[in-house]
Amino acid sequence: MKLSFYKYQGTGNDFIIIDNRQLIFDKNNAILVANLCDRRFGIGGDGLILLENHPTEDFKMVYFNSDGNESSMCGNGGRCIVAFAKDLGLITFKATFEAIDGLHKAEITNDIVELQMQNVSKIENHQSHLFLDTGSPHHVELTENIESLNIKEKGAKIRYGDTYGEKGSNVNFVKQLSKNRFAIRTYERGVEDETLSCGTGVTAVALAMHNLGKSSSHSIQLKTQGGDLTVRFKKSDQGYHDIWLIGAATFVFKGEVEC
Repeated sequence: MKLSFYKYQGTGNDFIIIDNRQLIFDKNNAILVANLCDRRFGIGGDGLILLENHPTEDFKMVYFNSDGNESSMCGNGGRCIVAFAKDLGLITFKATFEAIDGLHKAEITNDIVELQMQNVSKIENHQSHLFLDTGSPHHVELTENIESLNIKEKGAKIRYGDTYGEKGSNVNFVKQLSKNRFAIRTYERGVEDETLSCGTGVTAVALAMHNLGKSSSHSIQLKTQGGDLTVRFKKSDQGYHDIWLIGAATFVFKGEVEC
């Protein structure tokens, strides 16, 4: 059959998005998802997202990594599906939707999407790195030679190492650029390579850098390989809350593919 799809990107993190309100897509077909995400033999994307109906909220987000498996929360994917929902006419300027980690609120003005992330109550501070879960698990490691790092090689070594077991972790390498600005490069599990940007990753880095005292600001700028994002948050005795991931999410193209 012919399948209509839409391509969106958020700071270079690109996604195939499908309107699945009629439940036409086989969510159990991991091979199909992987083939569609293949950059040489398919459409190409860091992941595939289904927009589905929800009984009480604006819509539901179902996210698959490019390896074909349903995955944990994707921040940039969440921002992109909000832009898609607006283009479909499902929302105007605000949305509430369900993802795998629960409900998310969002606001959109032009192509800037602000996505509320889940609260973070625990950050593990180890000698060489920090670890926290921002909807997806993230290893955060400061490094000065971020530009010359072989992210795929070093990231895979940590992701598949004994520390994180069978499930593994996303891996972020960070360099401080100024008081409230950090450069970040991310190895994403499920993609098994560096991506140009990772929404849950920049969220993790912003909170980790504030936790370390590298920045006292509650609004931190992150420079990814694909562009700039901002993370805004509040801090209390219970941890970090009212966390917002902010940046552009834009339509690239639409098309049809034989499945």
